[in-house]
Amino acid sequence: MGYEDSDDAGVYQLTPDLAIVQTVDFFTPVVDDPYLYGQIAAANALSDIYAMGGEPRTALSIVGFPAKGADFAILGDIMRGGLDKLNEAGVALLGGHSVRDEEIKFGYAITGLIEKRNIKRNKSAKPGNRLLLTKPLGTGLITTALKRCQALPEHVATAVKVMSELNKRPSEICLQHQVDAMTDITGFGLLGHALEVAKASRITLEIDHRRLPLLPGALEYSRAGFCAGGLASNRQFYASQVRMSDSVPAEYQDVLFDPQTSGGLLIFAAPDDADALLNALRAAGVNAVEIGAAQALLPNLAVIS
Repeated sequence: MGYEDSDDAGVYQLTPDLAIVQTVDFFTPVVDDPYLYGQIAAANALSDIYAMGGEPRTALSIVGFPAKGADFAILGDIMRGGLDKLNEAGVALLGGHSVRDEEIKFGYAITGLIEKRNIKRNKSAKPGNRLLLTKPLGTGLITTALKRCQALPEHVATAVKVMSELNKRPSEICLQHQVDAMTDITGFGLLGHALEVAKASRITLEIDHRRLPLLPGALEYSRAGFCAGGLASNRQFYASQVRMSDSVPAEYQDVLFDPQTSGGLLIFAAPDDADALLNALRAAGVNAVEIGAAQALLPNLAVIS
């Protein structure tokens, strides 16, 4: 598996039943604390493997750091945060590569193992699937407000907690249930990643904006205009594939296109097993929410009500 269906990671078959799954992800700081930035970067990179149904095993760090004007202790804190998160996930750090860069960048290339029967492909979703989301939305709006020194500390703290959480446990639980497809919600926003599945599977998604789980402050920052550049890009690229009801407020539309960092898993669950899956996720402390369903292909890939 490569880039053909915009899957979250590439897969290379080793034996009839076993394959390796690989991804790479790095970005500039989204929070002020270097240790927390390292944790978020690690959780974000690992997420692609979990979204495929795989188990991450090894990591290689990717670092861009200024030669002048920045204390190297900052880099140490970033890498310590990332390593602590890798240890939490049971992933071995094998090494990495660094370059001089005027802007700090950090992340990982991750390699994992995946059983062929567990691979969650974008093209495998089916009409009737119920859509479950495991993390609240709005990290892009909150971190943009933070960059403009307008975010409330309690809103930032909640967003950081969510961004630092691994998608490991939800992924493991999904492998015990009837899940046809799965993707993680990152830079293309909820709609962007959902539409990749809809396009590959030739289905239409119905999403109820009133069911969307939201981070505290997300709607307020949307109304105040704290929208990341990626939000506008996502809207421009994906809006033509979406039928948006007039009843959807502008601030919710922003949330749907908002680029997420280390977001949750969007799960395409079999209709008869979705309730059991939701109960299992919630019993494990995962605040999963049902946000919509898939149906046979219509002129639009998504319908938002």
